[in-house]
Amino acid sequence: MDDLPDTELARRIAQSGVDAPAAEALLYRRFAPRIELYGIKHLGSRAAAKDLVQEVLLRVVEALRSGRIEDPERLCSFVLGTCRNVSWDTRRSDQRQARIARETAVTSDTAAPVPLDERDVVRLFGCMTRLPERERVVLRMSFWEDRGADDIGDRLGVSAGNVRVLRHRALGKLVGCMHGEYAA
Repeated sequence: MDDLPDTELARRIAQSGVDAPAAEALLYRRFAPRIELYGIKHLGSRAAAKDLVQEVLLRVVEALRSGRIEDPERLCSFVLGTCRNVSWDTRRSDQRQARIARETAVTSDTAAPVPLDERDVVRLFGCMTRLPERERVVLRMSFWEDRGADDIGDRLGVSAGNVRVLRHRALGKLVGCMHGEYAA
């Protein structure tokens, strides 16, 4: 079976017959070293390259089983294209995670609790009492009771989206009131 051409290998996997597991094992042996080298070159780590091998071959076998590979003669090109797409996704995900970590580190270093003066607390509660009842309830349930928009919406008989709009508007009014720009 080791001398099967890629076309026949793809056909046997797609047919899910008795020899499909052996064909899948051969597919792994044939393409895993190439994918791993690609991963080492483009992802820079052996661990990431091994993950790439698993993800790419899983996608290729699933595509073969479901008949999504239109031209089995181009199996090698399909594997390479899948390899490229998965490695791009991996790099983008890693970059996104690094960016989030950087932003989180910056905000956690710079974000300190704002000291509240007693007058600020009195002003906040005064502004809260000036809000319409529904907005007051949404803010209380959101921040004091730590409830989500879905839960609040169920309790008030409105949609979660409406809860988010009410909360956004109420917070805007509170900020304006605290800065003396809005008399709720």
